[in-house]
Amino acid sequence: MDAAFWHDKWEKQQIGFHQSAGNPLLVAYFDHLKLPEGASVFVPLCGKTRDIAWIRDQGCKVIGAELSEIAVQDLFAEMDVVPEVVDLGDLKRYAGGDVTVFVGDVFAVTAQLLGPIDAVFDRAALVALPDAVRRKYAMHLLEITGNAPQLVVTFTYNQSQMNGPPFSISEDMIKALYVDSYTLTNLKTQDVPGGFKGEVPATETAWLLSQ
Repeated sequence: MDAAFWHDKWEKQQIGFHQSAGNPLLVAYFDHLKLPEGASVFVPLCGKTRDIAWIRDQGCKVIGAELSEIAVQDLFAEMDVVPEVVDLGDLKRYAGGDVTVFVGDVFAVTAQLLGPIDAVFDRAALVALPDAVRRKYAMHLLEITGNAPQLVVTFTYNQSQMNGPPFSISEDMIKALYVDSYTLTNLKTQDVPGGFKGEVPATETAWLLSQ
């Protein structure tokens, strides 16, 4: 998916992928990351997800990356936080209330901009990227977070029955991307109620990627 695709989705508010509350798998398995108070958690391709406020409320600092400035403005408005906005050239940085979000291409985000990262929560990034970009993203994420442990949520379904995103990520796919860098643990696999679009059976999996 190119940038124009996502900008168009947010401008038209075609955001069926947005969840109105914290992701249940995040809530159930966040403690498996074993983070200290005040840990920094990176949420790539975050949109305006309520997961950010939930993670913050666990005593963490949250750093996100999001292409759409509309989404980031909505995020801070819904948290009732007035952010400081800084133009960084290829990126903008919105910051306030223990939440920082870089607006722009995630590949423009560097380790220097992020600072030390204790964990990654990836619910909407890996599944949003087509196969041609997925390995580049995975390697970039490892580089900018220093191989921080990850909690990753994926979907699996018959890709021929529905076009992504979200794309289907099989166990073999996630292992091919990360097995050289992490120990992978399937924490839970569950059916997506009603499937996708009420027609395509799908499962959702929470993966723990630990060092």
